[in-house]
Amino acid sequence: MIQNRKEEHLRICLEENVEAHLLTSGFEKFRFIHQALPEIDRDEIDVSLTLFGKKLCAPILISPMTGGSEAGKRINRNLALAAQKVGVAMGVGSQRIALEFPELAHTFQIRDLAPDILLFANLGAVQLNYGYGVKECLKAVEMIEADGLIFHLNALQEACQPEGNRNFKGLTAKIGEVCRNLPVPVLIKECGWGISREVARRLKDTGIQGIDVAGAGGTSWFFIENYRAKAKKKAYLSDSFREWGIPTVESLLWVREVAPHLILIASGGVRTGLDIAKAISLGATMAGLALPMLKAATQSADAVTEKLTILIEELKTAMFCIGASTLEELRNTPYLQRVS
Repeated sequence: MIQNRKEEHLRICLEENVEAHLLTSGFEKFRFIHQALPEIDRDEIDVSLTLFGKKLCAPILISPMTGGSEAGKRINRNLALAAQKVGVAMGVGSQRIALEFPELAHTFQIRDLAPDILLFANLGAVQLNYGYGVKECLKAVEMIEADGLIFHLNALQEACQPEGNRNFKGLTAKIGEVCRNLPVPVLIKECGWGISREVARRLKDTGIQGIDVAGAGGTSWFFIENYRAKAKKKAYLSDSFREWGIPTVESLLWVREVAPHLILIASGGVRTGLDIAKAISLGATMAGLALPMLKAATQSADAVTEKLTILIEELKTAMFCIGASTLEELRNTPYLQRVS
């Protein structure tokens, strides 16, 4: 059942090594040129931004992860409390389970704890080929009082799942139809294998307002699904796909080149505030993190708050040491260079 699958995903993420082994996100291939005389006051550095009418205190998205179980509910509520306190954006996990089992909607509902945050609903785009349409998308948005909807693309994950939905035909046009009829912004998100130039070109004129490249180099849903399959003695894919995907930085640069007008989110192997700084300077609007937030959220909202605070302090320190007082100055800095 889908409920069991959600719980298995959580357990595997927390107990197993699910991050890419050899493939990296690519952030290590860039470094900032230190400025010994930055000529700015660190205490005046401003990392805030306004996105879709919501003020964010930092360019961070707590990436979509979970929901649909009691464990997922606890995690979502800890994430929401921290997001509200720190002032960052958040997405919930795929809400398909709550649309099929409305009694589980409460595991995604966190507006009471986070009235001010930029909040995204989440559905798999492939569900548009399995009976979903604008009506279901609107239900997902209204369920959690979201400010926007994220469609996730997860072809490799669906291919790995014995119960996967694998018909991805005609989705570009259907995504466009939702964009034209949904009253909130629609974004596209990969799930750890990156967005190519070709896919960005196909999507950029559909009406979507942003792309989360969610590249390779971080959590691998191939690992997660293979752990599930092996536990059930149903494994049928070898480890040949363990390093599959487009590294986050490469995907970010490709999408920026093809669709510079879109909101760009860099996720996939983002682990530090320095990674966030590099992502912004490479063209991202903001950066997303999932697994580090998930692990903190299993402890407490305070643990998530502490993790977010550290990330923001690291981001500000990187900006201070290159003389960038704002995110716009960081995005236009001449002090980022490729080292390999």
